[in-house]
Amino acid sequence: MSISKLAHFSVRTTSLEASRRFYTEILGFKEGYRPAFKFPGLWLYRGGDEADFGVVHIIGIDENDPEGLVQYLGDKASASLHGSAAVDHLAFLATDLRAMRGRLDGAALPYRERTVPDLGLHQLFVEDPSGITIELNFPAAEAQALHQGQH
Repeated sequence: MSISKLAHFSVRTTSLEASRRFYTEILGFKEGYRPAFKFPGLWLYRGGDEADFGVVHIIGIDENDPEGLVQYLGDKASASLHGSAAVDHLAFLATDLRAMRGRLDGAALPYRERTVPDLGLHQLFVEDPSGITIELNFPAAEAQALHQGQH
């Protein structure tokens, strides 16, 4: 497996609009495309990186309907989302999904996967020893090839 770069970091917040204003008006990021996830949020881009997937992902919490977020990223108590505890996960671009699955299975580390169809990404989520969620983004074609090879 080769990790090519840090893709983004995600912040989980109960104050989506305040976060939007801080990252856009103060830090100068630009709001851009975000898939239609079943929870609120926004993806922020640096100037010129629109071909990537944003460098800051703000994850909003819908207090009236939290289920979409819970299903996708798991639950975290709103009261805990302060300081570094608000950093939801770190994401890296990677290749060689088969090798990564093998290493995780060999170490008996639990992980979960999903494909984001409109982005061509296959995501693998695993926790590091400190409980930080690490998201590894592989080309979706790798997962498709592995799936087709199993049939």
